[in-house]
Parts: sequence; C-alpha cells; structure tokens
Amino acid sequence: MTGTGVLPAQTIRELVQSGAIGIEAPLAEGQIQPASLDLRLGSVAYRVRASFLPGRGRTVHDRLADLEMHRIDLSGGAVLEKGCVYVVPLMERLALPDDIQAVANAKSSTGRLDLLTRAITDEGVEFDRIRPGYDGPLYAEICPRSFSVLVRPGQRLNQIRFRRGQAVLSDTALQDLHDRVGLVTGGPAVISQGLGFSVDLKPSGSDLVGYRAKPHSGVIDLDGIGRHDPADFWEELHTDRGQIILDPGAFYILVSREAVHIPPDHAAEMAPYLAMVGEFRVHYAGFFDPGFGHDAAGGTGSRGVLEVRCHEAPFVLEHGQVVGRLVYERMAARPETLYGQGIASNYQGQGLKLSKHFRAG
Repeated sequence: MTGTGVLPAQTIRELVQSGAIGIEAPLAEGQIQPASLDLRLGSVAYRVRASFLPGRGRTVHDRLADLEMHRIDLSGGAVLEKGCVYVVPLMERLALPDDIQAVANAKSSTGRLDLLTRAITDEGVEFDRIRPGYDGPLYAEICPRSFSVLVRPGQRLNQIRFRRGQAVLSDTALQDLHDRVGLVTGGPAVISQGLGFSVDLKPSGSDLVGYRAKPHSGVIDLDGIGRHDPADFWEELHTDRGQIILDPGAFYILVSREAVHIPPDHAAEMAPYLAMVGEFRVHYAGFFDPGFGHDAAGGTGSRGVLEVRCHEAPFVLEHGQVVGRLVYERMAARPETLYGQGIASNYQGQGLKLSKHFRAG
C-alpha cells in the first residue's frame, strides 16, 4: 500500500480495479495520467439557470429539478454556448475509502480556452473538493466564458487527483528541495506558502507577449486538435515596454518568466498569489504532474502558461510581477510514468502557447 501523499498512476489503476473508482465504459488510452485521472463527459447536458452547490443533505439531481431549463443530448455533438451554465454527469463515479480524499481541476487545454469547468458532488459544499469516503456520482459544471464549444460524450475537460493524508511541503522543505534539485530557473526562487512565479513581458527576440480573446468569434470543436486558426479567436499582444494594460472582463494568455520543475516524486498545484496585488486573477487550470519540466528539451524546466482575467478596473501588469504560486506536495510513491516521458504531453518544454486546438503559427 502506498503511504501519505498524492496517489500515483499505478494506485489510481488499483482504485479502478477495486471499484473505488467506478467507470461506465472502459478506460480510454491516456486517461490515467502520472498523478491524476481524466474525467469523461456523459451523454447529456443540463442547461441551468445558475451555478450552484447542492449543500448538505441534497443531491445534484434534487437541485437540477429546481434549476434545469432544458437538457441537451450530446451523443451527436452539441454546442455549449458562451455565457451559459451547464451540468453534465460524468462517466466516472466514486466510492472512496475513508482515508482517501480527492480534488479536481480543469485540464490545461480547458483553462486555455477560458472554459470554466468544476466538479460537483452530491451534498457538496465546495467545488472540486471531494471528502474522504464519498460514495456517489460526479458531475461537471461547465461555463464557457470566452468561446462557445462543441462537445461530445467521452471528452475530458477536467481531471481528479487523489491523496492520502496531507503532504504539502512547508516553505522550509520547499527551499531544501529547490537547493537540491532546482525548482525554478530564469528568476529567483520566491518561496512563501509555495513557489512564486512571475509574468514574462520582455521575451527574448520578440515583442509578442501574449494573446487576448476576441469578444465575438465562432465555435471551437473540442475534438478539432490543431484545426482552428488562432486569428479567428485571438488578438496578438505586442509590446517592447515590458508592460500591458489589462481590460476589465478580458481574458489573456501569457507566460511565466521562470521555467519550473516538478521532480518525479512530487506534484504541484497552481494557486492564486494574493488578492491584494491587483485587479486581476490568474485562472489556475491546476495540476502539474510529476516530471513536468524534468529534463525537458533545452534543459530542466518548462514555463507555465498563465490564463489571466482582469476584474473591476483596468490594471497595468509589469514584467516580472509575481502573479501566482505553485504549491508542492509529496507523492505517495513515484508514478510508473512521468509527464513528457512515454505519454502524450502537449505542453512539455513549452513557451507562450495557445491550447492544442489551434494551428501553430
């Protein structure tokens, strides 16, 4: 049995075999990642009047009876419209042991499309957090923020990670790990309740610093890998001044100044930095698997792509400004596969990069 920490791929597979993770259909290729399990959409979506949490003593099904506007058959493909809220039952369900909890998050490609996707459970009082011993179905709440999307059953928009106990590294342990293996290059190791990272607005050899989502665009087919023209959906951001002004309500793709490294026996989760640093937030798609940036092309480390949304007031974002942090956790055991090694890993060794749905420039 594995010990305390984030459960690796081989233990997730054992949870499937034991029935602790129930599946409607056989696992898809690559569905089990080094430290997480991709969750698959079912065959129906419920358009609801508003986002909700069921609350103690109530099921998602009970709440849908109050909030459902109409239901959509996804079996032939269906468009989820920008600005609307949908609930989709997932193909996976849980019967967790009492010593295992779970946390879900959007996949990287989902976050880069500004596709708000959160897991909800029966009697849930938090999004994406699943208590130890939970026995019941899983649902995805989906709200397209910038683009309408074409979805089908089996598509994987979010993922779930399992942990036994608590294994978050203290700042002292994180500093020791950085001193031993190097967690960040291209900038100082800013360690305070995690590893801070900053934004790159002075890229080497280019004045392209990011992309801003166009407010009026077409539909993105989530199965259309490499099929969409970026110019139809994104406006390029160029500057040689090391700063940009974020517009309220706009969504941006930027990149971290630092290259980060997740050693094979650790995992990490992206978290907000401080609410006081400005009128914006980095939309954290979430999980960094063991092996991210580990012996990547060009040296150790891969830069993190930042999904940024500005809030109430325009805000000047400066080169090198700290915008988020990585919270590191120990793995319960080293996973049998690592990110970028022997599995499909779209963002290893990345720089500034849109989601995999867009053609490379």
